[in-house]
Amino acid sequence: AKAVRTTIDPAIEQTAITALGGRDGGVIAMKPSTGEILALAGSAYSVLQPPGSTFKIVTVTGALQAGIVKLTDAFPIQTAATLSGVQLSNANGEECGGTLVQSFAESCNSVFAPLGAKLGPEKLFAQAVAYGFNRDPGIPGAAISTIPQPAQLGDDLQVGSSAIGQGEVQATPLQMGWVASAVANRGRLPRLTLDYATGQQKTPTTLVSSRKVALEVQRMMVAVVENGTGTAAQIPGVKVAGKTGTAELRDSQSCDDPGADQDTCGPNPANTDAWFTSYAPVSKPKVAVAVMLIG
Repeated sequence: AKAVRTTIDPAIEQTAITALGGRDGGVIAMKPSTGEILALAGSAYSVLQPPGSTFKIVTVTGALQAGIVKLTDAFPIQTAATLSGVQLSNANGEECGGTLVQSFAESCNSVFAPLGAKLGPEKLFAQAVAYGFNRDPGIPGAAISTIPQPAQLGDDLQVGSSAIGQGEVQATPLQMGWVASAVANRGRLPRLTLDYATGQQKTPTTLVSSRKVALEVQRMMVAVVENGTGTAAQIPGVKVAGKTGTAELRDSQSCDDPGADQDTCGPNPANTDAWFTSYAPVSKPKVAVAVMLIG
């Protein structure tokens, strides 16, 4: 057979493997402008998990595109929001709110679950598909990240849960790195490739959002790293855009439930996955990275 030259960079690949350290999860690195995959470690493209709050990138893009929210809009500071008669709490019951930028930086479920419900199932679904959900990413063996069809998303509670990356939404690190790449590309989704020759060609991109909206999402992702939930990703001298996420893998029993086992009820770190998707430098993005850790 003819020799094949891949886009994988051995040094970056080894760095990703070392950083993962044998833990259950996955790491991907790619060039946002070309879709060239530079590194795949662990379950980077083959295992689906709820993407948690990294999916808020999708939700806020749809809401900004639809004109139902602005960066300066103010939201109440609270610990939870009520949808379809059920409370959806912020992580660890924290109070948060303020402007849309502040709410995104602090990853407020109490803001983004109702925002997703206001956007509605059809527009939320369409925005997710534009970002690559429910589509073959074009990498052999890669799992297809999914969001239920609009008719299956159900009531406001189910739509709101999907809008914060819970419910039936499933994604791979490959998918969430792809999402970050589209924001880095000012609203255009690149075609993914492992073939070096393809990566050197000017390949077609898919429109995800307007340039204006992509820059607004970027501003929020920068706030995450500068003063929000992702400050650990700061790099001296480099401006980084990112989004953190945590999701429950199965329902947890509330400690207030009748007959709850007080030794096992409540939040359980083994029952969660942790996410981070990002790109840098913001002025001229060279690399996008997505990380998922399970349990």
